[in-house]
Amino acid sequence: MIITLSNADWLALLTHFLSLSLLAVGGAITTAPDMHRFLVTQQHWLSDSQFTSSIALAQSAPGPNVLFIALFGWNVGMNAGGGVAAGLAAWPYAALGVLLAMIGILLPSTTLTFAAARWGHQNRELRAVRAFKQGMAPIVIALLIATGWILAANNGNAVKSWPLWLLTAVTALLVWRTRIHMLWLLGAGGLLGWFGLV
Repeated sequence: MIITLSNADWLALLTHFLSLSLLAVGGAITTAPDMHRFLVTQQHWLSDSQFTSSIALAQSAPGPNVLFIALFGWNVGMNAGGGVAAGLAAWPYAALGVLLAMIGILLPSTTLTFAAARWGHQNRELRAVRAFKQGMAPIVIALLIATGWILAANNGNAVKSWPLWLLTAVTALLVWRTRIHMLWLLGAGGLLGWFGLV
């Protein structure tokens, strides 16, 4: 995929991630639906397969799950630099994409988190602080469900993926109601996928 980006487009990439950074309650992955809307549907800077593959690769790699943002920036930059066929000539554009995307997603939320954590720790006994923490849980869950829906829809028909949704619901119930360690559930999901059951 080859695209052309102006300076205004690079700035739009940065400012979009700057704004999403402040909405990433529960992690950057919760804003994936809006990233898809902006990068794939609206701007056409990434293909559906590049979007989905970036998330899958970053989630399977060790390290922080925010790495998918770096892959989005890399792919946008590679596309702007002439695609994979351009070889090393596209790498400066890819590096610029990574830099802008990561600064955009990390700077506002890191600054706000540092300031809010200090204030919240000093005022942790206030009723408003406790209510805020309890009120954010349903929002985070809804954003994660929206992300799962987008990823399932990009993998084909989301309705046909009912075994995945059933596995997700069972896993969520087990996490909520039992003390089974998360790694056992991840391993079980991996085995089910290995054998082609989901």
